[in-house]
Amino acid sequence: MSDAEKKTTPEQRRANAARVAKCRARRAAVERLKTDAGFPALWDTLALFSGYPFRTAKGLRFRYELKGGEMKVNRKEKTITRSTVEMAYEKARRGPVTGPKKLGVFGASYLYPVFLRLGVINKDTEAEQ
Repeated sequence: MSDAEKKTTPEQRRANAARVAKCRARRAAVERLKTDAGFPALWDTLALFSGYPFRTAKGLRFRYELKGGEMKVNRKEKTITRSTVEMAYEKARRGPVTGPKKLGVFGASYLYPVFLRLGVINKDTEAEQ
């Protein structure tokens, strides 16, 4: 056991193990999205990223929580419905999306950075097209 490990409490080690497990689950879900491009796979991945810190295109920090069929963003009072997320997802899969406005749905400024992080939108590839 290293000196750093000796200084941590069992609670800290458990918390760290939980963070590592969550990180691995998120990474695996993003990889799974590359092969299973269906909306249920996306929604499951969104659930894993619930509470993850994101930034809008303008640099504003936000997090979201999924509750039932809605996405609640901490910077908004209104929620983004599951059907709106699905519409944005279909638009992102169909063609080049160079910015949030190209998604054309309510909450696009929050969905765009989430889709970037999940690999639904690839900023470099989209810009070239």
